[in-house]
Amino acid sequence: MRIDLGNRAIGSKRDLHGVVVAIDKADLGYGKRTVVSNLTLSVRAGDFLAIVGPNGAGKTTILKTMLGILRPLRGRVVRAPGTRFAYVPQQQSIDEVYPLTAMEVALMGRYSLMKPVGKPSNSDREFVLACLEKVGMQDLAGQLFRELSGGQKQRILIARALAAEPNLLALDEPTNDMDVASEYAIMELLRDLHESQKITIVMVSHLLNVVVNYAETIALIDGGLKALGPTSKVLSAESLSQVYGIPVHLAECGTGRVVLAGR
Repeated sequence: MRIDLGNRAIGSKRDLHGVVVAIDKADLGYGKRTVVSNLTLSVRAGDFLAIVGPNGAGKTTILKTMLGILRPLRGRVVRAPGTRFAYVPQQQSIDEVYPLTAMEVALMGRYSLMKPVGKPSNSDREFVLACLEKVGMQDLAGQLFRELSGGQKQRILIARALAAEPNLLALDEPTNDMDVASEYAIMELLRDLHESQKITIVMVSHLLNVVVNYAETIALIDGGLKALGPTSKVLSAESLSQVYGIPVHLAECGTGRVVLAGR
């Protein structure tokens, strides 16, 4: 069976080598409502892919379909056997009524690897502590999760995802509502995890200035796939202006780039 993965046409399972997840000629949405039409998109091992576009363009819908949370309305999704996915949702899903510590929240990531009636072992706890250390939160392991700052909570949720030992880490708006310092710290953390731990990363963001200097590949979405490729080529003034319907410019700033809107 022939699958069209972006610009890469393949015709056999052997050609899927290196592909972690692929969406093939799919319509995505909810019930009878289509949000994204005729999408073909793949993620390969080692990618750092950012899915960007206007609000309501279907970015989160694509991410949830990749993860299997949503089923495509048409077409199909192919996932590499044995791949472990971990998800950091847009809004943290911890009920803060319960006095859970940062360690207890991070331990939740181990549940998928434990026996149904099992309890975290000493080795589980040691692994989770190592995950907390990776995100710089080991000193706050015993502190109540609800008492942490927004940036600290996000780091704990990333540690929870890492505790599942994923091959692919998926994040939905990981820096939403953060101050500049926290935003920078989270993106630097993701870059380090990608480079040093070789974790494949897929993130959704509407903040172009966040992804432009971190993601290696961009999928520009607006009801469908408008552009896919290296960040330096996809995030151009022309492509962004077409999608957002306003003049958009890119400027060099120090060692990075910034996205500017308006005339």
